[in-house]
Amino acid sequence: MKLNVLAAGCLLTAAVAMPAVAQTTVYTANLTGPNEDPPNSSPGIGTAMITINQDAGTMRVEESFSGLTGNVSASHIHCCTTTRHEGLAGVATVSPTFTSFPSGVMAGDYDHTFNMLDASSYNLPFLNANGGTAQGAFDALVAGINDGRAYANIHTMPEFPGGEIRGFLAPIPEPETYAMLLAGLAMVSMMAWRRRLLSCEDSGVRIS
Repeated sequence: MKLNVLAAGCLLTAAVAMPAVAQTTVYTANLTGPNEDPPNSSPGIGTAMITINQDAGTMRVEESFSGLTGNVSASHIHCCTTTRHEGLAGVATVSPTFTSFPSGVMAGDYDHTFNMLDASSYNLPFLNANGGTAQGAFDALVAGINDGRAYANIHTMPEFPGGEIRGFLAPIPEPETYAMLLAGLAMVSMMAWRRRLLSCEDSGVRIS
């Protein structure tokens, strides 16, 4: 009986978690020189995490980078390449660089949330190419990211004005996926424990 109650509790926890996070999708990218087009040998590395809330119309951009060979001149998201995970595309987000992004440095961190229902959050050519509205541009950007045709890029001067490190954005498993996984693992563990308990009882061994 106790095992059934615990299992039900785990499933309830997973179910409750789902609607609370369903509106948010998180994407990540590893930024490196070899990921550029054309590839380069920069020792610089970086990570980008993009959190999009389509219901609220927001996009949170978190980036961390170090080891660049030049000073940062710009950073933004490019969309949309013709081919998934390769090629070049124009700048989609605010230009010439993300609002308040660290400039003139070789290492740094960034965290800013954009209102993607504001036309100023986009590069004008991208906005115009997608109906001239913020909603149209937002839909196109999200579609491009989901299709693996958008990348985060950091440009430096004077070494790599076209981009020193970049990475294509990809979704990470949603929080409810982790909740369901944990619930499943808990149930498997409890079932294994129950089988062991029954086996010991059948053999006359008592487990305290």
